Amino acid sequence: MSTSATTDQGATRFASIDEVRERLADTGYLASDAIATTTFLADALGKPLLVEGPAGVGKTELAKAVAAATGARLIRLQCYEGVDEARALYEWNHAKQLLRITAEREAADGWDALRDNIFSDEFLLPRPLLQAIRSDEPVVLLVDELDKADVEIEGLLLEILGDFQVTVPELGTLTARHRPFVVLTSNATRELSEALRRRCLFLHIDYPSAELEQRIVTLRAPGLDDALTASVVRLVQRLRELRLRKAPSVAETVDWARTLVALGASRDADLSPELVRDNLGVLLKHQDDIERATVALDLPAN
Repeated sequence: MSTSATTDQGATRFASIDEVRERLADTGYLASDAIATTTFLADALGKPLLVEGPAGVGKTELAKAVAAATGARLIRLQCYEGVDEARALYEWNHAKQLLRITAEREAADGWDALRDNIFSDEFLLPRPLLQAIRSDEPVVLLVDELDKADVEIEGLLLEILGDFQVTVPELGTLTARHRPFVVLTSNATRELSEALRRRCLFLHIDYPSAELEQRIVTLRAPGLDDALTASVVRLVQRLRELRLRKAPSVAETVDWARTLVALGASRDADLSPELVRDNLGVLLKHQDDIERATVALDLPAN
């Protein structure tokens, strides 16, 4: 058995690269030229978008921004070691099936009819991948941190990414009613398969340029003057040059800027070495990183 074909396989969400940039900006996501261009092409070509890069550079936020910009529902599969088909695709409601079997054990139609009945939509529990395929409305499907999942999960994705369909043995092939906009993210902790990569457009997001990061801080943390915003970004980018266990992300840059606002520092003259030292924990999450930064920035000891 097979469901009907998709109703809008060719439908696109964005008319141009400039429109991508503008509509994402309206949601608070400032896209670089590379991000805007690749997002436009993924939509225009109907291709999944594989986004790699260090943690905290806006990979997950890109999927959220596309969903917000297009008014689509965001469906998220958060990957982790051990995630399996039952958590990613679907499973059967065994408790409900058992109740039905118990209630109809003496039915005249026998087991064959009962088996067909209990393997139906009534007993199917769709998980994120199947939810995206069967959605009655356009969705953005986010497969987040795919590199944390076992390689077997990539096999589940191949049919979805290639044909936007899922095969459920008891029900047949279920084809997407609306082509989802698919974003897969990876921190590159393991190599993803070539078969998966072939089905996707690839985008690497690195830490933003100083100019773009200043624009992000200005948007997300209003209240700092231009000189202080520039100093914040310059300091964060200096920290990223150090050999740290975890470099500060863009989100942590914004958090630090908001911290300064909360502490009453709005001008560049307010950014004293003592203030930087006392709030390094907003940017850095390991004590040895804080100690290394304190020395590298020549900050006063406590």
